Amino acid sequence: MDTVVLKFGGSSVADNKKINIVAEKVIGFKSKFKNVVVVVSAQGKTTNRLINEAIELSKIPDEREMDMLLSAGEQVSAAKLSILLNNKGYNSISLTGWQAGIITSDIHENAKIKEIYAGRLKKELASGKIVIVCGFQGMDQNQDITTLGRGGSDTTAVSLEAALEADKCYIFSDVDGIYSADPDLIENAKKLDSISFDEMQEISDAGSEVLHNRCIKIGKDYDLNIIAASTFTDNEGTKIVKKIEGSSIKSIVKNTDMIQYKLTKQGVFDRKETYSVYNELLKNNIPLQHYKSGREIEFYITKNNRNKLENILETVFKDYKYIDSKKVKLSIIGSGITMDSRYMDEILKILSKNKVEIISIESSQSKIEMIVNEIEDSVVKELHDSLIK
Repeated sequence: MDTVVLKFGGSSVADNKKINIVAEKVIGFKSKFKNVVVVVSAQGKTTNRLINEAIELSKIPDEREMDMLLSAGEQVSAAKLSILLNNKGYNSISLTGWQAGIITSDIHENAKIKEIYAGRLKKELASGKIVIVCGFQGMDQNQDITTLGRGGSDTTAVSLEAALEADKCYIFSDVDGIYSADPDLIENAKKLDSISFDEMQEISDAGSEVLHNRCIKIGKDYDLNIIAASTFTDNEGTKIVKKIEGSSIKSIVKNTDMIQYKLTKQGVFDRKETYSVYNELLKNNIPLQHYKSGREIEFYITKNNRNKLENILETVFKDYKYIDSKKVKLSIIGSGITMDSRYMDEILKILSKNKVEIISIESSQSKIEMIVNEIEDSVVKELHDSLIK
């Protein structure tokens, strides 16, 4: 065994006491692996606090400056952990994303990694150091700091695993693996020993914050060895693997982060107007879901894009009227589930019995996704108990 990448989320490094726990975990891996690379997130709720403080200054903060601001959180975590490891007698160095050679696109707040120049990393590892890298960040062609989107430290870690041809990448958090549902929502949620990349991609895309959605694609493309585990236990965690045979439901995700917008005007929207709205939103990095048009243009966004969207609607498209309403996205995920009609029958029976109004249904090989007006947690639990064995 040669190289391992360890990623620790914000809850794992939330305070100095927890950073001590992380340090001991890192030391344990250093006794087994020649090279140890650690990726850290910002401490606790630091990123949320910085966002809120920025919004107090400007309803729609400049995206470049937000990246400059938010990237500071990871630097605090990385420096603290390195200070502690050095004090414990383990040679360590902290690197920002750009010092680690992470080059990204120039889309602020949601950049994608284009290349990793790993020379500095390999040099530091060759000297015997534990290398701690700030997650969630890189540098674009203009030498501006960029961030990878919320949860992007996972993508940093998996990308480094690929660049360094590491043996494994552990994604550590305060949860000991991937569960069949949010354990805070469903008490009897089951921990999964393994899950396929395709299923994990659907779970991430559905709105679960377990793993950053882009890290799953990288893992699948490079056939990487990824394990989701807990910082605070020695439990085995959940392995993400290429393929799992058979059809079964693995997870149910309730996402309350959705807002539906409907744009209206006199008459029907023509194709040019529809494309104009669609392109303007994408140009401003506002991802859309379930977009459709006709007498009205309807689409869904996540709450964090609300201020930016409404500014566009009130300036660029001020001749259109709009209404917004909160919705819930319910995703039932498992490889091959649409091949067995009994699953859909059972889902519809439970939703009908509980008078849940379904707005739309979409399905793929690994997912059944519904937009509903609202759904009680008790109904999600009933679905979980019925569908997941």
